Amino acid sequence: MSEAFEFEEGGRTYNCRVERAKGSLTDGWWWFVVTGDSHRYAPFPSAKGDTVNAVKTRILEYHQNRLARRAAPPVARNHWGKPRKDVAAPPVPGAPGAPAAPAIEAEKKPRSA
Repeated sequence: MSEAFEFEEGGRTYNCRVERAKGSLTDGWWWFVVTGDSHRYAPFPSAKGDTVNAVKTRILEYHQNRLARRAAPPVARNHWGKPRKDVAAPPVPGAPGAPAAPAIEAEKKPRSA
């Protein structure tokens, strides 16, 4: 299958089509655009046995994974670019087990000269 198609899922419209590299008759990639997103994505190459349902499933999995990775907090890295093993994710304020805010001292003693 190499024809373009469109579908809706989760309030978004996905426009999908195969694009081939210049001069290539066989090598193509599935490209898609989503309403509300300014990027175009080409997550996987087209294959001879592609069906609308198979491509739709793969595109939805790819896009949901991408949205989840965007929403996740950044990974702490050391100066060599490797993830640090000693840093835990920051606690969410108000979550069970989160540390309480430090108490503020009511009175401060004036400094004596």
